[in-house]
Amino acid sequence: MSAAVDHPRLRAPAGWRALGRWASPPGEQGRLSVLIYHRVLAEPDPLRPGDVTAAAFRWQMRALAGAFRVLPLGEAVRRLKRGRLPARAAAVTFDDGYADNHDRALPILRELGLPATFFVTTGTLGGCMWNDAVVEAVRAMPGAWVDGRPAGLEWLPAGDRQQRRAALMTLLDALRRVGSERRDEAVAGLLAAAGIPAPAGLMMDSGRIRALHAAGMEVGAHTVTHPILARTPRAQARAEIGASRETLEAMLGARVPLFAYPNGRPGQDYTEAHVAMVRGLGFGGAVSTAPGANVATATDPFQIRRFTPWDRTPERFVGRLLWQSLKGG
Repeated sequence: MSAAVDHPRLRAPAGWRALGRWASPPGEQGRLSVLIYHRVLAEPDPLRPGDVTAAAFRWQMRALAGAFRVLPLGEAVRRLKRGRLPARAAAVTFDDGYADNHDRALPILRELGLPATFFVTTGTLGGCMWNDAVVEAVRAMPGAWVDGRPAGLEWLPAGDRQQRRAALMTLLDALRRVGSERRDEAVAGLLAAAGIPAPAGLMMDSGRIRALHAAGMEVGAHTVTHPILARTPRAQARAEIGASRETLEAMLGARVPLFAYPNGRPGQDYTEAHVAMVRGLGFGGAVSTAPGANVATATDPFQIRRFTPWDRTPERFVGRLLWQSLKGG
């Protein structure tokens, strides 16, 4: 796969490229836009409105390739450090390690010749994340109420789609604030109340991860159990970071130089102490979820900013990307 993509078959309007070069010039004034995704669904899911469908992901990638120069994130970070970004630089990333990243996103990326980086939570291979178990429990609970008692809440109204979505958000917010042991107990209780087992196969297995790597995609570390590092004892946090990389490197037989902070909000989900851990463990860069573009020679390569516009047309999608290019950090 080529190091950078300026796709000849996806010609953007001339104004996009001219504006993009102004908003994101080459060299020491360069700016890097990094997109973040999680799941790529077959069809829209009312309980997952923030996740794109395969159809939406395809047109978003076509629009991105038409207006930006798409780099592998590792190369983009190295160029960012040296002040040698091309104009209109961008990169694509995925968090957590969902199976649909391989099954749906990878074919689209290969079709368009685009690179991407996949940050994998190694402790959930072949299974599911705790939040996915909560989603499916809420989906499966019958009637007009969701039993929130396993999470220390009351019965939550769920008589229509909007209420059920609100109930899910309330449960997820409550469980993010407790320790992993209490959270796991609550998730088990929610699944029991719904009468379903924990979903299996939502996350990639080792075969899919190897296939991504073999296809020329980057694989990055994302901890073992996806804890909020700021609420995790320091030694445990360091072990989570290091062990996830060790597992992936053993699986791939290759170096894994990039890391993504779980949840990723600076000062809330991770601190400067965790930035120092990642740097000290020998990673080459790390990504957050702070929005905005990254400014060459100014952005901390261990706190790369990421965002994704969720606009419903290519023009608005690219327009928001260009606007974000002006909001560096």
